[in-house]
Amino acid sequence: MITQNLSKILSENAYPGRGIVIGKSDDGKYAVTAYFIMGRSVNSRNRVFTATEDGIKTEAFDPSLLTDPHLIIYSPVRVLGNKTIVTNGDQTDTIYELMDKQMTFEQSLRGREFEDDAPNFTPRISGIMHVENGTYNFAMSILKSDDGDPDSCERHTFTYTNPKAGIGRFIHTYMGDGSPLPSFDGEPEKVELKGDIDTFTNEVWTSLNEDNKVSLFVRYIDIATGAAETRIVNKNVK
Repeated sequence: MITQNLSKILSENAYPGRGIVIGKSDDGKYAVTAYFIMGRSVNSRNRVFTATEDGIKTEAFDPSLLTDPHLIIYSPVRVLGNKTIVTNGDQTDTIYELMDKQMTFEQSLRGREFEDDAPNFTPRISGIMHVENGTYNFAMSILKSDDGDPDSCERHTFTYTNPKAGIGRFIHTYMGDGSPLPSFDGEPEKVELKGDIDTFTNEVWTSLNEDNKVSLFVRYIDIATGAAETRIVNKNVK
């Protein structure tokens, strides 16, 4: 697979929807993840990321404008021991609760499907990072309809052991804008990861479409110690 430039992918796609990047920093020291959300409607754009004890949650920037919390208010990131869960919906809680009961990442998602937002049937994308005793591996998942057929769910899981330094994998909900929105297709895209947390945060945020971007979360986890550093960027700022 060709290693692509993440900025180029983002800048050439006005609406990738929600996206997850997971990989390893170019110096090999950090497990890296980013999660962003975009929006086209007032309801979707009226959001911010806020920090929680074990991750982040989405909240309405202006509660008076919130018309439907379904599918837009959730916890995208939660930490379970040495595992960091990143998803685009409330399946974060499903993964957390079932893995806490000793199920695997893949098993925990078997009871979930794509979102019930016909005609788009937005895929549920998820990732999990495992940092322990100086080792690091991660997995990503997508649950999507079979070419828009709501009766058929495709389940794809991709696992990465001892990932290469400077390489990330990028999965997002949509291939681009459209009606209905075309679901992501294929395996997670291979992208370059360069620089420290602030460099990477700036790269992603400035590459996202100015009209549609809403919020961004970035975390660097020290593979040797497990210590984490986080950045949150919100377009809506009081």
